[in-house]
Amino acid sequence: MNKTVNINLAGIFFHIDEDAYLKLQRYLEAIKRSFTDSQGRSEIIADIEARIAELFSERVKHEKQVISNKEVDEVIAIMGQPEDYLVDDEIFEDEPKTYTSRPSGRSKKLFRDTDNSYIGGVASGLGHYLGIDALWVRLLWILLAIGSGGTFIFIYILFWILVPEAVTTADKLTMTGEPVNISNIEKKIKDGFENVTQTVSDTVKNIDVSKQSNKIKSSSKSFFDAIGDIVMFFLNIFAKFIGIILILVGASTLIGLIIGFLTVGVTDIINVPGFDFIDAANAANTPVWLISLLLFFAIGIPFFFVFYLGLKILVNNLKSIGNIAKFSLLGIWFLAIISLIVIGVKQASEHAFDASVTEKTTLNITANDTLKVKMYGNDAYKKSIYRNNGFKLVYNEDDEKIIFSSDIRLIVRSTKDSLATIHVEKNAEGSSYQQAKERAKNIHYNYSLQDNELKLDAYLTTEYQNKFSDQQVEIILYLPEGMTLIADENTYSFHKNTSHYNDILDNGMEGYYLKIMDDGIMCEDCPEDFNIDVDVNNSNSRVKINENGIDIKSNDSSLEINQTGVKAESESVRVDIDENGINITSDGN
Repeated sequence: MNKTVNINLAGIFFHIDEDAYLKLQRYLEAIKRSFTDSQGRSEIIADIEARIAELFSERVKHEKQVISNKEVDEVIAIMGQPEDYLVDDEIFEDEPKTYTSRPSGRSKKLFRDTDNSYIGGVASGLGHYLGIDALWVRLLWILLAIGSGGTFIFIYILFWILVPEAVTTADKLTMTGEPVNISNIEKKIKDGFENVTQTVSDTVKNIDVSKQSNKIKSSSKSFFDAIGDIVMFFLNIFAKFIGIILILVGASTLIGLIIGFLTVGVTDIINVPGFDFIDAANAANTPVWLISLLLFFAIGIPFFFVFYLGLKILVNNLKSIGNIAKFSLLGIWFLAIISLIVIGVKQASEHAFDASVTEKTTLNITANDTLKVKMYGNDAYKKSIYRNNGFKLVYNEDDEKIIFSSDIRLIVRSTKDSLATIHVEKNAEGSSYQQAKERAKNIHYNYSLQDNELKLDAYLTTEYQNKFSDQQVEIILYLPEGMTLIADENTYSFHKNTSHYNDILDNGMEGYYLKIMDDGIMCEDCPEDFNIDVDVNNSNSRVKINENGIDIKSNDSSLEINQTGVKAESESVRVDIDENGINITSDGN
């Protein structure tokens, strides 16, 4: 059973075996004696202790692990034997005769070099890390900042915040890739005191690092270790590439979100012309700046962590943003997501109910009359006359902002009444039936009948306060059987209806004299090759006549005539007539 001692080395606590503690103590005392007359003795000793503490931390797997003679021997082997100093021989009489030290696993790390900085030392630190002159890094950074429209200025600021500064001598040696041992620490500090920075730079450049590294590898590593190092090298290169991609993606997205948020927020606050289009569609009246802010957090926070992950891959010793910041950002993200869901549900509820208001008017048109139907627009609002289910914001004669839409549907049906009637059905949506009905009542639509010409507005309007709530107007014309209809060609897009609407006026009939029949129309002046499509479909029967043939179906029978032949079927008999002949079958046969 061995006794353990608790020590504080460079501000870090360790549990150490008593024998190992005595050895470490003798080692440090010998180093202190060797630097008795050296300039900067205290700083040298402090950096040596900090380096030893760092090496111990790399070898301690958990906080209860005890440092033994093995770990002390490994640290002494890395830091260097003190034979070059004035040390008593008996102090190290228990040193092992031979010891093969393993590499510390320490490599070059990214720091900010403030000793050779113009702004924050980022470019100089990257120069050390990449092994190129800081001048080229600065020139490349300037070009990227100009070419990216300022994106790399933002990236530089993030590097400045997140990359640590090389403060201690050990940090500066690690930044340049030099071994952190006693001789290098002493040299670095003495050079700093003597203010010969240029001499130190030249010395570093003249060091053949690759030659020394290859020499060490050849003497201490096997062939398979070298293969493993090569594999790890390429894996590290791939990881760095992934890190760069993550940084670019994260930074670009964040910058785009910041620009978008500032643009939307500012335009909403100062009411930039044209931006009220979004507000008109915002039926829930949620502030646009609030939605943009929530979207910024909901999208930006994940991409910030993507950017941070890329930095963590590139920078081994990157400072952590801290658990408080991480959990705060996570909480803000959850709050933003929940708020967006609530806003989305509220916005959707504004279209939960639909209602209609119908105005019915009798027209002085009899079965013996000829009625012309034409759509009329408003050049002040829209030049073209065409149906569209969107909307736009316009100003009326009183310079009041209103909502304009050309979502007008024209439906023609026959009636046995003596006079024609027009039904104007106004439709709108809302969060409740009462609100939807009120919005439908506030739709403005006009028409007039002059000299047997029905002039229909090709648009509707409503007050801006009603918001866009899928307002629509359906015009249903009930025309007496026997009268003649002339639909102007500009009505084409407005009566482009499916069979669901039971519209007897099909597309392609515009401009002809059409006689109203019972649930149908007969063209009186159409050319011989005029094609007509009839498609009547309800729950009990179906009639379909087009270029493909005739298809008639009722509850208990059907008839189909096309280019392949004739097929008739009832409850008890089936008839097939085709190129093979006539085939009649019944239930009995």
